[in-house]
Amino acid sequence: MLHTLLSRVTRGNGFYIGDIFHAAARRDATTQITLDRPPQYAPDRGTHFTVGQLADEIDELAARLWAVGVRPTERVALYKTDGFDIALLACAAARIGAVPALLSPALDGAVAHELLVRLEKPWLLTDGDTLAGKLRGVPLADDVRQVLLSAGTAPPGLVAETADRTTDRTTERTTERTTERTAEPIALAEYADAPVREPVFLHPRQPSLITHSSGTTGIPKLAVHCPEAGWHRLVPQRVVSWPIRGKETAALCMTFVHSRFYQGLAMFLSHGNPMVIAVDPHPDSIGPLFVRTRPGYIETHPNTYIDWEELDHAPGAPLSSVRVFGATFDAMHPRTIQRMLAASRHRRPVFVQFYGQSEIGPMAGRWYTRRTAHKADGRCVGLPLPGFVSLRVVDDSGRRLGPGRSGHLEVRSRTRILTYLGEDERFRSELRDGWWRVGDTGYLDRRGLLHLMDREVDRIEAVDSNLAVEDLLMGRLEELREVVIVADPRGEPVPVVATRGEAPLDERRWRRATVDLPPMSAFRQLRFDDLPRTSTRKIQRSELARRLWEEHPPPGGMRAVPDTTRGA
Repeated sequence: MLHTLLSRVTRGNGFYIGDIFHAAARRDATTQITLDRPPQYAPDRGTHFTVGQLADEIDELAARLWAVGVRPTERVALYKTDGFDIALLACAAARIGAVPALLSPALDGAVAHELLVRLEKPWLLTDGDTLAGKLRGVPLADDVRQVLLSAGTAPPGLVAETADRTTDRTTERTTERTTERTAEPIALAEYADAPVREPVFLHPRQPSLITHSSGTTGIPKLAVHCPEAGWHRLVPQRVVSWPIRGKETAALCMTFVHSRFYQGLAMFLSHGNPMVIAVDPHPDSIGPLFVRTRPGYIETHPNTYIDWEELDHAPGAPLSSVRVFGATFDAMHPRTIQRMLAASRHRRPVFVQFYGQSEIGPMAGRWYTRRTAHKADGRCVGLPLPGFVSLRVVDDSGRRLGPGRSGHLEVRSRTRILTYLGEDERFRSELRDGWWRVGDTGYLDRRGLLHLMDREVDRIEAVDSNLAVEDLLMGRLEELREVVIVADPRGEPVPVVATRGEAPLDERRWRRATVDLPPMSAFRQLRFDDLPRTSTRKIQRSELARRLWEEHPPPGGMRAVPDTTRGA
């Protein structure tokens, strides 16, 4: 009944990233936005803006894109140096009805090229540093419509190879000869005086934004979003954030290529909250920023929160002003939740956690206070969002399982993406009578709370839940900055650890911490920066395992690491 009512009330509404700042400016154009570094394309404009000024910036960038030739429904791939101008350029492309495709700066050039091919000759919006760096040597001429420069200049000798196919009509035999063609990027700065265009709003069910999955298990998938699904994702988040509307400065420090960032922007700009937007998550940078701006709400990736644990006693008490901590993407380690809440000087700070996925958005949520954080179960991610998400647990044959029984998680909602671009068959293979297979395993308890176990592709037979063991180890060994359990080629669990300051992990402390845990191989210690990560700082477990066994084959010989390219 609630699903039906919400469907009737919200039908026809859409979430348009090209109108986020303009809608906020219509309510109050003076709302303050503080950046930790200026936009790359305009470093002289500083780090302090009003919402109205950023709306004007987006209009100007949109006018330049239109003048270059970008038109509604055309795809604009953004692959450039990390910075808030990624968001401004994405909003500008969407403002004229184009479809921004956001590729993480963390991707290497070869992977980005593969995604560009899948985007079927998009406009490529990049910068001189990226062309000279990650894209050097990448053949672009055949795979993009045109290279557009947001900043910098193209390196000399930017050459792409293309195969020139010719057919002999008498033999019907096709031959190839390789020629060279010079790509000639167009600088958007050349169109600075282009006239402002009226906004274009696509149909609520049309593709309007393309992001990619985390790529934890292989080449990322391109997720195609539409305005209607985005609207349904935003509504429950606006409801949850209502108590701090307009009262607190909201700070976001997360990747600009994930749909969650734009939902967070819209959520707080619609409430009139001043905002702080940071690129650099390092504690040495974020601490002084928070001391200057004193945010009441902060949100970042779960693995970034781990690094921010050291801010609990940092100079100036950077977390003391925080009233609400927000986390999405993944489950949080209980130790980190406790540290964050202890660092706040509010009487009743709250840590709000959402469990979500790129394809669906937020699926379940819960919150913690100082009184409840010490009892936090890192595997419990809360209640499925009523009215927006239906969730069930099924066995291998698709039969629903009762409370307490672990199985595959499936959801039904109006927040689902349209498809995977270029992989529609793969997308549909995860649908069963309208139910979407999430790719995680878990169970619902008798109160309806969802407990996560593992990613399906990461399951290890000898361990009930890798994630649960990792939570326990993080709580028992404060020196751990990261611990990940992967399977060796024989299926045996191997813990991989990184410590604060890269100090050697004490083997005696490790033995005491693991005495009651499932048997595991000896731990492998790596430098934190050597752990392969996604744009949301999740560990790429399959890539980590591949590197480990290539460099240090286990005793008894090397067997192929199982293919884990399903899901992300």
